[in-house]
Amino acid sequence: MGAVLPLSAWAKNEFGESLIIPSEIHKRRLPKGAITAITCGAGNRGNVYGNYAVQFPEELDIVGVAEPIAIRNERYAEKHSIPKKNRFMTWEQVFARPKFADAIIITTPDDLHYGPCMKALEMGYHVLLEKPISPSEKECRDILNLAEKTGRIVAVCHVLRYAPYFEKLREIIQSGALGKVVSVQHFEPIQHVHMSHSFVRGNWHNSVATAPIILAKSCHDLDMLRWLVGSPVKSLNAYGDLSWFTSENAPAGSTPRCVDGCAVEANCPYSALKIYHRERTWLHHFDLPEDKEMHGDAIMNYLRESNYGRCVYHMENDQPDHYTMNMLFENGVTAAFNMEAFTSYHGRRTRVMGSMGDVVGDMTHFTHTDFRTGEKTVWEQKTDGHGGGDWKLVSDFIQAVGHEDASLLTSTIGASIESHLMGFAAEKSRKEGGALMGV
Repeated sequence: MGAVLPLSAWAKNEFGESLIIPSEIHKRRLPKGAITAITCGAGNRGNVYGNYAVQFPEELDIVGVAEPIAIRNERYAEKHSIPKKNRFMTWEQVFARPKFADAIIITTPDDLHYGPCMKALEMGYHVLLEKPISPSEKECRDILNLAEKTGRIVAVCHVLRYAPYFEKLREIIQSGALGKVVSVQHFEPIQHVHMSHSFVRGNWHNSVATAPIILAKSCHDLDMLRWLVGSPVKSLNAYGDLSWFTSENAPAGSTPRCVDGCAVEANCPYSALKIYHRERTWLHHFDLPEDKEMHGDAIMNYLRESNYGRCVYHMENDQPDHYTMNMLFENGVTAAFNMEAFTSYHGRRTRVMGSMGDVVGDMTHFTHTDFRTGEKTVWEQKTDGHGGGDWKLVSDFIQAVGHEDASLLTSTIGASIESHLMGFAAEKSRKEGGALMGV
């Protein structure tokens, strides 16, 4: 069996994967027409979600933007025909105005989620909130409490809930085809260059300034485990640290920047010159000119001036490059989760073990084996969309806001906060040791 899903011809996520076009079957007519929204943060994720309005203007109308980087602000405003009066440099400026939209899309850096989200709820906006909710447990709980108090809808961007692979996997589990689910193994291979780009050189290289990697990268996976198992975590423990990307492991002849004449640059798998300049990959955080002939000079400026040109062994990074969690859920299911930097591939790997069958999958397909008959059934997502569920999330958010019905979402703040509490507990266990009960 398989799934052939319609994909956008132009809109892609940061990995170049086409986005799945939401089915019209699940859409109801919006009573008041298109939902209006203001985007706080016009970077990569702000554009992924905002692009929905370009494809479906009858459902979503982006009427404002807050973005301190001028070129991003200008490009976003032009794409969505945002008038000058609704263009802001900071999120605070948005809320200095009386409420002028239905919703706020928050895609600011992780440590800047709390302020705009709380202010939006106070002023009566609904919120589409990029994960993680916040790097602070107290702030996560504050947002949940205010959302419940105001009755506003807060959707957390746990987009894997909308990926066909995980939707079908959950369907198999809930159908009883596996019998009693006993245990789950879930593996997140980050891919070595992705690790260096995002968590050594990139925006999330410092856990204190942004968020711990277990939240910044893997709260998707913790949320998915909780969703699949269908039970809260009773106890967990965690291990992991920063093993490789340190000054102690810097090769002889390495320099602070890859462009400084590094003696080992030509053979280094993390060479910024190789990744960004020669191969022209992982450029989605670079604000490049429209003229592609100018890209080479612009990239070299980034490598000379930004963290993206620095040696991975000479950064102020502190994020673990391997992470292991063991969990016991209240329904007796056990789960093991591994996040690993040092892989040549990405895409999650999942194994679910039940009393009457098991499932083995890699996010593009899975095989279900029935122990009673020995029959093997293969489910395959016959698209190149991989996860691809970003727009399905936006579509459900629009339906929830338009009909003022949070039950139309699966990733509400109430459902999503549990993954964050699991992440905070994991960090405490990793740093202090021991198992934590009653997460």
